[in-house]
Amino acid sequence: MEFHWCFFTSFLFLSYPNLISSIQEGFWSLSCGRATNFIDSSNISWVSDYGYITKGNTTILDFNDSIRFFPNPKNRNCYKLPINYTYSSLTLIRVSFMYKNYDGLQQPPMFSISLGTAVSATINLSFKDPWVEEFIWQVDKETLLLCLNSIPNGGIPVISSIEIRPMPQGGYYNGMEDFTNKLLRKHFRINCGFTNGSIRYPLDEYDRIWDPDEDFSPFHTSIGFSNPETFDTWSLNERPPLPVIQTGRVLARREGLSYNFALQNLGDYYLVVYFAGILPVSPTFDILINGEVVESNYRVKIWEIGSLYFLRKGIQNLNITFKDITFYPLVNAIEVYEIVNIPPESSTTVVSALQVIQQSTGLDLEWEDDPCSPTTWEHIQCEGSSVTSLELFDMELRSISPTFSDLFDLKTLDLHNTSLVGEIENLGGLKSLEYLNLSFNKLISFGTDLDGLISLQVLDLKNNSLEGLVPESLGAMKNLHLLILENNHLQGTIPKALNKDSLEIRTSGNLCLSFSISNCYNTTPNASIDAPKVSVFDKKKEKLHSHLAIVLGAVGGVLFILITISISVLFLYIRSRRNKEQFKKREGEQADLELRNWTAAKTFSYREIKAATRNFKKTLGRGSFGSVYLGKLPDGKQTAVKVRFDKTKLGADSFINEVSILSSICHQNLVTFEGYCDESKQQILVYEYLPGGSLSENLYGANSKKITLNWVRRLKIAIDAAKGLDYLHNGSNPRIIHRDVKSSNILLDANMNAKVCDFGLSKQVTQADVSHVTTMVKGTAGYLDPEYYTTQQLTEKSDVYSFGVVLLELICGREPLRRTGSPDSFNLVLWAKPYLQAGVFEIVDESLQGTYDEESMKKTAAIASMSVDRDPSQRPNMSQVLAELKEAYSIQLSYLATVELPT
Repeated sequence: MEFHWCFFTSFLFLSYPNLISSIQEGFWSLSCGRATNFIDSSNISWVSDYGYITKGNTTILDFNDSIRFFPNPKNRNCYKLPINYTYSSLTLIRVSFMYKNYDGLQQPPMFSISLGTAVSATINLSFKDPWVEEFIWQVDKETLLLCLNSIPNGGIPVISSIEIRPMPQGGYYNGMEDFTNKLLRKHFRINCGFTNGSIRYPLDEYDRIWDPDEDFSPFHTSIGFSNPETFDTWSLNERPPLPVIQTGRVLARREGLSYNFALQNLGDYYLVVYFAGILPVSPTFDILINGEVVESNYRVKIWEIGSLYFLRKGIQNLNITFKDITFYPLVNAIEVYEIVNIPPESSTTVVSALQVIQQSTGLDLEWEDDPCSPTTWEHIQCEGSSVTSLELFDMELRSISPTFSDLFDLKTLDLHNTSLVGEIENLGGLKSLEYLNLSFNKLISFGTDLDGLISLQVLDLKNNSLEGLVPESLGAMKNLHLLILENNHLQGTIPKALNKDSLEIRTSGNLCLSFSISNCYNTTPNASIDAPKVSVFDKKKEKLHSHLAIVLGAVGGVLFILITISISVLFLYIRSRRNKEQFKKREGEQADLELRNWTAAKTFSYREIKAATRNFKKTLGRGSFGSVYLGKLPDGKQTAVKVRFDKTKLGADSFINEVSILSSICHQNLVTFEGYCDESKQQILVYEYLPGGSLSENLYGANSKKITLNWVRRLKIAIDAAKGLDYLHNGSNPRIIHRDVKSSNILLDANMNAKVCDFGLSKQVTQADVSHVTTMVKGTAGYLDPEYYTTQQLTEKSDVYSFGVVLLELICGREPLRRTGSPDSFNLVLWAKPYLQAGVFEIVDESLQGTYDEESMKKTAAIASMSVDRDPSQRPNMSQVLAELKEAYSIQLSYLATVELPT
């Protein structure tokens, strides 16, 4: 049998030359530390890593091995690797590490590796050298960030190679209900029944490494079996290689066939088990995982192949047992993966703001990529993906730039001794700020921005040059409990609003500062105003001159009042709780009533949804809500199926809101709603499928590489979207404010006609509320109306602002926020608006140069600039925007007819 296997293997190697040349187009192999490119014994091309990282030192271990090592233990050391596959491609990432005592110190290092924002594995080369990690990930970005992160006292991180391979689409996430933001870390990939070394490329066209199983199954209970017959492995999503399917482990006795795996971490694990009918009989058996039957009476049919998927949560040891029912159980291959959760990324607005701030320091703080994950940047602290603390003391800032106001989750800001001058400014948007330290600067004025810091608890302004009076507005800070004003040039009375028990004020070192100006006359003429002493202002306490009887009477009266109040409070609490329960009951009944009243929308069962999507086979995209899948209804109509994974109350409200709105509107420029599913803990929305993708994808995303949108097409798309929004504002009853207008929510059909989608955040407003409605701020960074963000007053002009940003995208061909380029170009509105208002069109998308009429562009630029005006009263309404766009479109058509350019 071994002879036949060797012959068959040789035959496969000889028959693969065409496969090698085609598959290698998607292979990318990086040799770390080596300066030259080479081709290995498997005919795989390797390139140097010098073009993808600038940090670290290199050394050659021998002819075949090289490494890059990173002596600076403080920093995150990252590779930025371009992913050239299609959007949301399933990708294999294999990383190798070795120490081999290259430094002669006999101190193998320990460090962590991260992919994106996830710490994916911990490498300990004292345990195993070399060390290989392999991951499978649904990569949805054009650039993959792979970082080595130092561990305190862990030594110097090292890396030897990086391999990236395309994987078969639709595989490896079957049976996993929510795979958004998850990657799979390989622990075991076993070629069952084969003990003669590992199998990989070219036998496996995706270059997976299949290890022999001799260390995992007791030798006395099972035997290896090989069958050279051909099987159709393409029927399995994972497409295991034929040589793996042709071998299997078969039970020899009736004790049961078991595999035991020791897992490194307590966690969640994903298993894929393969079976092929390589025996002349069809065995039936039970499958148990850690003693629990997970598949009963499973049958392997002759000459057929199949696979099973299992998800086990919270385990650290794994036993897979195949228990005999008829004939003998067999298994052909097993894959075991640990599920690694990927933390959400920080807000793009926040990241852009921080990079601008880094520029203003004049220092390289090594602030790259995400500030919170996998490890936080220096000078920054986070809560989840939110930046909550920034400490930049002892640097040369000189001023507080406007971008500080974009750090909307900030709770702590320490800018002491940063050479700040002038007035305090650009902090008014920090509604969550609790601690602010601006001490030891040269500030001379309070300014007006402190008024907006409604959550502030500690304000430290000591050792500045503040002049004049303490502003009355500080008294409106209800949470402020410590105000430090020492060693400034303040004088006069402190506002009475600050005279309260809950607030401590430190004022020493000022000329004359008191709640009562008469106190200033008692000061010593020679008293130093610069003395760094601390004094605490306490309110005056009147002396008690009452007799003991009066005191006792007062105490008794107070006790009586307290008892009376306690009884009243208890009664009100019971009544309030009863009312709250009744309200919740009515709220639930109301929600059920809403569901029953969606008569305009078709209701799908979960079974129908699974059939339409072929068990959620093809993913169209992903977002914070969940994933969108391609579906096909029984009548043949293609659909986009949005499955909500957000289980929060906010997500449920968004689902109800979207169904409610879509059931009541109909317009050719709004996406058509096919129906919904609300059962089995699933909330799913079904829309018409628009094959053209989103506007953002066509402007600067994946589709932009295939097609270039000319100016007349861009204007037509803008007009279509404006028609849809105009209908929401003026044609529907009640009126609707979309609240999340952006280029990714404008979809294109096969003929590039545009339709507005995604109404999860939309708000219906009555005629009485049309001027404004107060509501919690929701939307997308870069498109959010600054007036709405500041005041929480939502109007139709908020949609106009967001649509104005979309118009700027159409003109400039770039996203609203980006992390590259100069700091003044990070924000599209701030960058583009001055140029367009001045009639300077050098920032127009390069692909449009020489193809547009200047008057058409000028008219579009003018309406876009007006739409993004910070003052809502200066913005046009959507009907006016639509009219101007139609004129610009007509001008461009006339121009094209004149110059005879293709439309």
